[in-house]
Amino acid sequence: MVKIPVIRTHARGLVTKFFSNPIAKILIALKISPNLITVIGFLVTSYSAYLIAQGDLVLGGSIMFVGAGMDMFDGAVARMAGRESVFGAFFDSVMDRLGEAMTLFGLLAYFVAEGDSNGIYLSFGALTVSMMVSYLRARAEGLSIPGDKGILGRPERVVVLGVTLIVGLPSWGLGIIVGFGLVTILQRGIHVWKNANR
Repeated sequence: MVKIPVIRTHARGLVTKFFSNPIAKILIALKISPNLITVIGFLVTSYSAYLIAQGDLVLGGSIMFVGAGMDMFDGAVARMAGRESVFGAFFDSVMDRLGEAMTLFGLLAYFVAEGDSNGIYLSFGALTVSMMVSYLRARAEGLSIPGDKGILGRPERVVVLGVTLIVGLPSWGLGIIVGFGLVTILQRGIHVWKNANR
């Protein structure tokens, strides 16, 4: 049976080779810094969150993909231009989490306006689970234990949410994020427990 991390690694390799690296070369030629790309990505994601809050789910979901896609370029530019730094990695991670939170708050605002109590609960649940999945990875790596285990990392959450927004089923997307996010929390917790006791 093919494992999720293997599929994820292979997919990222293909995207990096045929998409992010070629665009990164253009951005380097234009002298655009990795941190500026990170900021632009956050602003684009914030705008998508505003559109979602206003009820424009299709456009909001589409623009969210653009903002999330920017996350591929800042790292590629930093790596290819020899500009990788500890602060850059920290800044990118913080902006990614803020962008994801903005998107989920946008959905929360949308469901509040619609008077959809189930959507409100799912939005809170998805926000909590998403932040916990990311926290578990950061905490594990702080203990020198690989923390990217699990079925639903940030890239998968972005794809699930973006697709379900575009097709008009945001509650389904949030439900998937909550359900599989809880599984991911369990997977990462067990992984850390096993490695911490070696």
